[in-house]
Amino acid sequence: MIKAIALISGGLDSLLAAKVVQQQAIEVIGVYFKIPFSLREKSERRDFALELSRISGIDLKTVVLGEEFLEIVRNPKHGRGANINPCIDCKILMLKKAKEMMQDLGASFLITGEVLGQRPMSQHNRALDLIEQEAGVKGFLLRPLSAKLLEPTIPEQKEWVDRNKLLDFSGRSRKAQIDLAVMLGLIDYQQPAGGCLLTDPRFSQRLRDLMKHGGYDLKNVELLKFGRHFRLSDKAKLIVGRDESENIEIEKLAIDGDYLFYPPGDIAGPTSLGRGEFSDELTGLSARITSRYCDRKQDSTDISCRRLPDKQERTLNVSPVSEDELEKLRI
Repeated sequence: MIKAIALISGGLDSLLAAKVVQQQAIEVIGVYFKIPFSLREKSERRDFALELSRISGIDLKTVVLGEEFLEIVRNPKHGRGANINPCIDCKILMLKKAKEMMQDLGASFLITGEVLGQRPMSQHNRALDLIEQEAGVKGFLLRPLSAKLLEPTIPEQKEWVDRNKLLDFSGRSRKAQIDLAVMLGLIDYQQPAGGCLLTDPRFSQRLRDLMKHGGYDLKNVELLKFGRHFRLSDKAKLIVGRDESENIEIEKLAIDGDYLFYPPGDIAGPTSLGRGEFSDELTGLSARITSRYCDRKQDSTDISCRRLPDKQERTLNVSPVSEDELEKLRI
């Protein structure tokens, strides 16, 4: 039996592309690339790959892209989209990794869910051709959802797949994909579009700030996904949880040297994490920012503070920071 590797992001298009080929008696092996900027991994400790496998009915392998992915975000060869998203470089990297897996898995070609004209940066004819060339997969990359609008690939020429059963989707409308999903029984998929935080304007702003002030690494990138972010100085920032679940995540991501700020147990409020070089002045400011989001009944609030790994805490009685001052610090 012919085998193919499908790049599955968790969005609807990649699942549909894999299923369309699977229906032609092709054994499809899914590959999920876990990147540091996945919206789908934002607040979940569960195994997202297992959930994708359940939804699609396709065996799925997870490949973690860490430091090398950070590097293409820092220095994209082919530029960025509207925010800080290096879509072309991202796709090239993933296809190179998938190509390396082909021999070990006995796969004859690759599958992606790209749709011609759907994304202005990476899904027009010139970009699609560039991606194939630079990834070294020219002719062996099948895009089933737009195949009838593209030149026949080797899998089609060799009749491993029937071109007549492939599709001619194009443009930004999702109606055709959603209709196909219903027909194929894919009713439990994630949001139709992709899930990359690099396309989000607010997240991109935070990431640019991190790159500018240093500390661009995996642990700091993970922290960007949670809370409200405030730049206190060139070497210090504060992250304030927005709800109980974020408070928990922020505490889990705290490392030795970080500062934790929180109200006493009888007052509802956030956990805040300070990272960097903190003076007494910045410690007080962090407590005041934390106080701003507490459910307080008086003009001042007790805020507990400790520096990890110390267990001993001290209490600061502070008044909340003003809204004007807060906005000047917000990232």
